Amino acid sequence: MRTSPSAISATSAVPATSAALSAVLLVLLAVLVPLSALSAWVDLEIDDTDRYVAAVSPLASDPAVRTTAADLVTEEAMRQIDLGPLQDTVREFLHETVRSFTTTEAFRNAWDTANRAAHKAVAAALDGDSGEAVTIDLAPVIDQVKQDLVRDGVPFADRIPVERTEITVLGPGQADDLRNLFRLLRYGSIWPAVATLVFLVLVVGIATVRRGMRAGLWVTATVGAGFVLGAIVLRVLVAVGRSRVVDEVPDSDRDAAAAVVDALTASLRTTVWAVLAVGAALLVGAVVARVLLRRRRPAADVR
Repeated sequence: MRTSPSAISATSAVPATSAALSAVLLVLLAVLVPLSALSAWVDLEIDDTDRYVAAVSPLASDPAVRTTAADLVTEEAMRQIDLGPLQDTVREFLHETVRSFTTTEAFRNAWDTANRAAHKAVAAALDGDSGEAVTIDLAPVIDQVKQDLVRDGVPFADRIPVERTEITVLGPGQADDLRNLFRLLRYGSIWPAVATLVFLVLVVGIATVRRGMRAGLWVTATVGAGFVLGAIVLRVLVAVGRSRVVDEVPDSDRDAAAAVVDALTASLRTTVWAVLAVGAALLVGAVVARVLLRRRRPAADVR
């Protein structure tokens, strides 16, 4: 039995069409997966004060944060104290005292208080019209240190000023650059993620109903590959964003700022691994299922 040229042409067009649709789906997922993750992150963590504070609260035990806080508090206090030849001795004593204080529960409470106030600065920087640096004010820490030292009878402790002393975590230039992006992500909220899942269910379902199980598995494999690609893009975006933010921070605050950025983006890095795992499972599972389905077909169907 001879096959007509038109049938051959139609048959050869099917793989080309499938490849084109797969490429489009991969590109869409490479955009939709990072967009969905970032929009949900802004809505659920950056815009929520309690979640924001919960994310950065463990940093009270971070060595970089404790060192930066001790350095800043000591420098601010010593500006108001002039003891001549004893200056360096008092500075060292005060630094060790503050450093010891950073290991206490009182410091952790003061750190949470400072970050609750800092979240307002984050919201203001992302909602405002002009760039302002996002900072963490260590005044609550200084106040608590002063109270402890005065209570313990440390000389000159009552002269320590309780003034705004800041750790910069986002420079003004970066605030300007990120403002429009964060507004877009805030408007998206969790809906890009919901829309992406609904879209994928429809695509796989339609392919399965119209063209059969093998086509549905092919689309599922493509979705899995798209998830893997999207996870990689998201991880790159997180890394590039971290680098740009930290590079603009003053050198004295850089280690602490990096710790804060890492804490705030921890959920995004977890999302990367989760999406990567789901994508790999879908890809491998669909490919294995297609191979098994092909082997179980009767010999007549194969011909």
